[in-house]
Amino acid sequence: MFLWGAATAAYQIEGAVSAGGRGPSVWDTFSHEPGRVRDGHTGDTACDHYHRWPEDVGLLAGLGVDSYRFSIAWPRVQPGGSGPANPAGLDFYDRLTDALLAEGIVPAATLFHWDLPQSLQDAGGWLSRDTAHRFADYTALVADRLADRIPMWITLNEPFVHMAFGYATGVHAPGQVLLTGALPAAHHQLLGHGLATAALRARGAERVLITNNCTPVRPASADPADLAAADAYDVLHNRLFNDPVLLGTYPGLDAYGAALDCVRDGDLELISAPLDGLGVNYYNPTRIAAPDAEAAALGLPFTDAGITGHPVTAFGWPVVPDGLHELLTGLKARYGDALPPVYITENGCSQPDEPGPDGTVDDRERIAYLDGHIAAMERAAAEGVDVRGYYVWSLLDNFEWAEGYHQRFGLVHVDFATQRRTPKASYHWFREHITRQRPFGRCPG
Repeated sequence: MFLWGAATAAYQIEGAVSAGGRGPSVWDTFSHEPGRVRDGHTGDTACDHYHRWPEDVGLLAGLGVDSYRFSIAWPRVQPGGSGPANPAGLDFYDRLTDALLAEGIVPAATLFHWDLPQSLQDAGGWLSRDTAHRFADYTALVADRLADRIPMWITLNEPFVHMAFGYATGVHAPGQVLLTGALPAAHHQLLGHGLATAALRARGAERVLITNNCTPVRPASADPADLAAADAYDVLHNRLFNDPVLLGTYPGLDAYGAALDCVRDGDLELISAPLDGLGVNYYNPTRIAAPDAEAAALGLPFTDAGITGHPVTAFGWPVVPDGLHELLTGLKARYGDALPPVYITENGCSQPDEPGPDGTVDDRERIAYLDGHIAAMERAAAEGVDVRGYYVWSLLDNFEWAEGYHQRFGLVHVDFATQRRTPKASYHWFREHITRQRPFGRCPG
């Protein structure tokens, strides 16, 4: 079955950061530090989904999706990052799961979407091997409660982005600026994935995935220096997180003058345990050139040369639907039979959406974006890529990390002052698209 869905993440929508015994996460700490998040915004309230989840389930039902991808907040389940589960935290996700099932919506739960308990960060975060084992313990607690009803599990969301933005450049929580010193966070996240996969399998989980943010990498020119730089970036962004999971090996990091000395015997066997799917988040391609002086001074073997000649989102990201086709067919060419079924677990765009005088939100740019990307996915499926699902990012406008509430990705507009939800034109378009696809068996994959 092909799954049409929508996605969210706990810290971005739940709010209620101290309700029900929830402990602090790295994003609670980071967003309250002056200068970290645009205009000092925090996720303290976000979309207040913790209290308004029945309304949001109703929006999902009205949208007509097959599946809902949400994340479980580790500090809501284990406030201190270890020890027994917090019953109130599990109760919240228990109620949400049952409500989704009652509407015929397949729950797809992500176990880590960047909200590490602050106590674990204080002990080293993902730079510490112990965090991977704590993640497995937390996974076991959640699976013991919910694996009988949640058929689809995603261990990690975008470990590349969490490593790069959280530990290498510091623009996301926990805000560390370590450059290549962040690389252990890559391995320990992947080790956590492997240990969590084993915990899920032991508890009868039906489907286990990891979600990676992937980008097709384009050299700025045919110059050998640009080609080498593009290859180095591809290693860092894509292969460092796909190769160990799918092939059981790490790519060489010679271009970075670094090595993953933290890898121990048996780690790669855990990391490469068979999966039921690969989650792929796609937003845009990346164009790479040889390092300029600034990059070279930082020890980076590449420069982001930028994609030109395309419209851009409110975030400034280029809109390149064909890049999704390029990415999917490229994954198939690289990994062949080692590539499991692919789920597009995030795809969407930010636009400056505001209700018009009649109260409606006419986000026609988002409709064009989704239409183009779905068509690109369908072309890849027709060419032999086993695509099993497509999830729009996002169901709701939400707290967009370091951008606060300035970037709106939702199919549903949220007035953050009143929490009023208003389905946008794209919500109605997506509902009609799903309805058109189903009766005639036109689902891709």
